[in-house]
Amino acid sequence: MFTLYRNTLRALTTGPVSFVCHSSSATCLRSFILHNTEEVTEHLTPEIRLRLFTPRCAFWNARPELWPYGDPYWAIYWPGGQALARYLLDNPEVVRKRDVLDLGSGCGATAIAAAMGGASYVLANDIDPVAGVAFSLNCQLNSLKPLAFHPENIIGQDLRNWSLIVLGDMFYDEDLSDQLHQWLRRCILKYGTRVLIGDPGRNQFLSHPIQKQLHNLAEYALPEATKQENYGLTTARVWSYEP
Repeated sequence: MFTLYRNTLRALTTGPVSFVCHSSSATCLRSFILHNTEEVTEHLTPEIRLRLFTPRCAFWNARPELWPYGDPYWAIYWPGGQALARYLLDNPEVVRKRDVLDLGSGCGATAIAAAMGGASYVLANDIDPVAGVAFSLNCQLNSLKPLAFHPENIIGQDLRNWSLIVLGDMFYDEDLSDQLHQWLRRCILKYGTRVLIGDPGRNQFLSHPIQKQLHNLAEYALPEATKQENYGLTTARVWSYEP
């Protein structure tokens, strides 16, 4: 997933970098994100405002080695996540009064959509702690109280009984896809958890054995900017995993 982002950066010219903060304190990270992102609504869920990278941001044009933290997945609104968030906003009964886990949450848009839909409890999970700070800012931007965030890898762990697990753009690596397939299956069989997956049709996802156990729920045309950033992918779908 980040290969696209990294290749895009390398193809662009080097530009000035604004406000580089090498501390991992929440205050420093908040300032860094505010200085190096823009508020964006030009996506599938314009009712959700997000702080993201845009071509006008300094790091969009900077050499990748100048980036002071881990790979910034959280700074891009990936197409599978856009489709998932759109689906939850259009179908709030899917999350209403339910406990929702947003796995690989990134910018947190799907978790925010679940909260807007009336979920009883929402947990965003991402292994990048910077994503947690960005998620907090995005909650604030959408007039939401801070939602729970967990910064550790929970794939493979025996979890609590979640009503719903949502994940977007996670099937981009063969080993990770296999881990997700087996772990999500265990969650469903043990707890009756519902699992929704968002993906724009990447080859790794379409060729994976999980395809035999998916039910297509919705398909959305991607905004033009998202198409360009994702090598011409034109739509994203939401799937229900039903082993």
